[in-house]
Amino acid sequence: MIQRLSRFILYRLMGWTECLTQPIPDKCIICVAPHTSNWDFIIGKLYYAAKGRTSQFLMKREWFRGPLGPFFRHMGGIPVERSKHTSLTDQLADYAIHADTFSLAVTPEGTRSKATQWKRGFYFIAHKAQLPILLFALDFKEKKIVCTQTLIPSGHVDEDLRTVMNYYKGFHARHPEKFCVEDI
Repeated sequence: MIQRLSRFILYRLMGWTECLTQPIPDKCIICVAPHTSNWDFIIGKLYYAAKGRTSQFLMKREWFRGPLGPFFRHMGGIPVERSKHTSLTDQLADYAIHADTFSLAVTPEGTRSKATQWKRGFYFIAHKAQLPILLFALDFKEKKIVCTQTLIPSGHVDEDLRTVMNYYKGFHARHPEKFCVEDI
């Protein structure tokens, strides 16, 4: 029911399409960019539900206060305390290693504002847990959800992140003035 409803809303009502050439494994990191609007989250959740899948996601702790907390946790949200440097990447990698299935959607820009340097936690989780990173783009100009590349982390961080940045260069954010890729 949820899958059909999500497909109807995303594809019929909203007019989005997909270009998916990569298989989605049971364990992976889903790297999503550009991230310049709350619509990115809504479209991403609708898309994954339309595929009949669930994923967890990282979100700043402030969103989990009050009545939204149980709602976001139910949806797969993991609160992140951004002011503290904890071993969240180690904890998530360890969890992924021991889980039967693990799917974590991450927006490496880390904010909807313009980010000149992207967060690297998604990369380190994937590398530590030996998970593939699926590169998903939300192209608002084309109204297309695209995943045509998977990255297997090699441990050569700059080289791998250069591949990630090059992949996302051609996509159009909802707010293009807030999107930039890092020059590595």
